[in-house]
Amino acid sequence: MVRTLPLGLDEALALTLDNIQPLGTQHVGLLDGLMRGVAEALCAKVDSPSIDASMKDGFAVISAEVDGASKLSPVVLMLAGSMAAGGKADVRVDPGTTVRVLTGAKIPPGADAVVAEEFVSVEKDGVTIFNDAEPGRNILPRGSDVAVGEVVVAKGSALTPGKAGFLAAAGYHEIPVVRNPSVAIIATGDEVVAPGQPLSEGQLYASNMTTLAGWCRRYGLQTHLQVVRDDAEEIFEALKRFNTAADAIVTSGGAWTGDRDLVAAILDRLGWRQIFHRIRIGPGKAVGFGLLNAKPVFILPGGPPSNLMGFLQIALPGLLKLAGYRQTGLPTLQVTSDRDLIGRHANWTQFLYGTIELRSPMPVFHSLRSRSRLQSMAEAQAVVAIPEGKTILPAGSVIEAQLLE
Repeated sequence: MVRTLPLGLDEALALTLDNIQPLGTQHVGLLDGLMRGVAEALCAKVDSPSIDASMKDGFAVISAEVDGASKLSPVVLMLAGSMAAGGKADVRVDPGTTVRVLTGAKIPPGADAVVAEEFVSVEKDGVTIFNDAEPGRNILPRGSDVAVGEVVVAKGSALTPGKAGFLAAAGYHEIPVVRNPSVAIIATGDEVVAPGQPLSEGQLYASNMTTLAGWCRRYGLQTHLQVVRDDAEEIFEALKRFNTAADAIVTSGGAWTGDRDLVAAILDRLGWRQIFHRIRIGPGKAVGFGLLNAKPVFILPGGPPSNLMGFLQIALPGLLKLAGYRQTGLPTLQVTSDRDLIGRHANWTQFLYGTIELRSPMPVFHSLRSRSRLQSMAEAQAVVAIPEGKTILPAGSVIEAQLLE
């Protein structure tokens, strides 16, 4: 059902996420899956470590035999052999003996502790030990990093380098991930020029398009970029073409109701299913969302602050859902405000760009006050919301900041 009245932010976001499903699954090499959404819960295939391993260079012992050992009362054991990491020496610790082990070496049968080498003196007639070692001392048990069957990475997790290393330890060399979405970003306007092209009087470069593409690339999403004039047929053809070539479309500009705001009407011609158009946020109220041939289309206003805010609050979460991410919102941090944060409308969610100062006991949010919209957006490290129902957040209030860096 088409909603004609502006929606609240929470309802608009819920409708967005409810109408988007992750793309299909593909198997890729572990490193090729970085910053992709993991398509299913992955359980360890092997134990890591695969053996009880020594955590130090030292001597494997029977702990009871060195109980109470000290410099004043050392224990002398016979050296039965040595073992290195990856070694397969057939040697064991019997009563009265010890085995030299290097870090990562398998604990030989019979031993239940390792005495670090700084507490040992090797002599011709034996190994003198002058420190005790309770059972398990300096031993990394088999499967202590990860055990067979343990969930290593949850479904919908973004594969980070740390998670990739964990999966490698768990026996994976390739993994199932959600297919990487391709996103078409279409900037509209006779005054808009693609970066790198000659600029005539009255024109400006497509900074919005570049910013949105940068956010998509940050999350590993593929992008197709195009600038089109305020011409109905050009916009129609671009939307039609990218609806086939891409998995989602984001338009920048032409989102409101002026003479040259053509995007929504052209999408109606193409037969899209509009979910909503206009939400109660500032900046960004003209944002819209719908489906064209079951593919997501996001309409964003052309003003830079509104363009980016509409993208961050609605389009980006939708694209991350499409990419299989479980966490679709920006990371957040509890902060306190250095001054009163004042909004204009009690029935709208109002966002402010700002910077974060790391301070004890809590980070501090500083709202940006710059005459340049683009400079404020470029310097911003976070955004905070004055929620519906409020027009002021007093200085010192504890609030949640969405992190941009």
